[in-house]
Amino acid sequence: MQTVSQVLTPDALLMLQFISRTGSFAAAARALGMVPSALTYRVRQMEDALDVLLFDRSARRAVPTQAGLELLRESARLLQDLEAVANRVKRVATGWEPQFTIAVDSIIAKATVMELCDRFLAQNPPTRIRLRDETLSGTLEALTSGLADLALGVADLIPTTALQAKPLGDVRFVYAVAPHHPLANAPEPLTDEHMRAHRAVAVADTVSRGHGVTIGLLGGQDVFTVATMHDKLDAHLRGLGCGSVPECMAGPYIEAGRLVVKTTQGPARSVRVNYAWRTAPSGSQGKALQWWLAQLESATTRAALLERHRGV
Repeated sequence: MQTVSQVLTPDALLMLQFISRTGSFAAAARALGMVPSALTYRVRQMEDALDVLLFDRSARRAVPTQAGLELLRESARLLQDLEAVANRVKRVATGWEPQFTIAVDSIIAKATVMELCDRFLAQNPPTRIRLRDETLSGTLEALTSGLADLALGVADLIPTTALQAKPLGDVRFVYAVAPHHPLANAPEPLTDEHMRAHRAVAVADTVSRGHGVTIGLLGGQDVFTVATMHDKLDAHLRGLGCGSVPECMAGPYIEAGRLVVKTTQGPARSVRVNYAWRTAPSGSQGKALQWWLAQLESATTRAALLERHRGV
């Protein structure tokens, strides 16, 4: 007796669809250009392999059993999937990547990323898009480890033969606290002693190897660690801690009086943020990468990726 995988071939599944559609083995055989006995034999092979009855043969019409109906439903889906895969393979052969993964740092405006994804997918490309949420060193690590094809929001990157990068822009950080936080009314500039006495809010580095990057923390300072830069801003607004936040994200809350900017003894921090991509040894680029790099050539798009943050 043949196994299930041997008998449930695409041709056999299509044959079942014809039997259901025509209502008889003989009519299905004629439509498929088969001898009726050969079609009946193949159906019995499937029934033997599955150990179920697929069609009730007691009536004049070939009526699917409950098991047959389930197989017909699944076979219709499988045949559609096979056709879709064949179409995708043909289109990928034209230079499109099967999957394109983008590592998105939490400093990047996700709404703008989604708008770009919308425009990309509107072309109906054969490429599947996957987004990875990363922070600090984890954004670059996703790229260097091969888990991402493009990274948005990489800081302190030196381009190599394997990686290329261009700037998105400079991000200025401001030291900000909620109006009801104890430091809101403290004399300025804030000293390290002032700040050390209060809980800091830090964003966890998503790097999987090593200890990651720690920015702006003082020795002995209590720390509240959150997952993303948006979570950090939310914590600041609630008065759960203090520290530096990107001015491009905090600006609306500063203007509304929900955050108070404080000067510190140290200089204000500004970070050059880049987008980076992996380069193939041949120097060739897939069509998905070409599309994204073309969008990032726009100064308006680059500015939106850093500035168009939604409210917390």
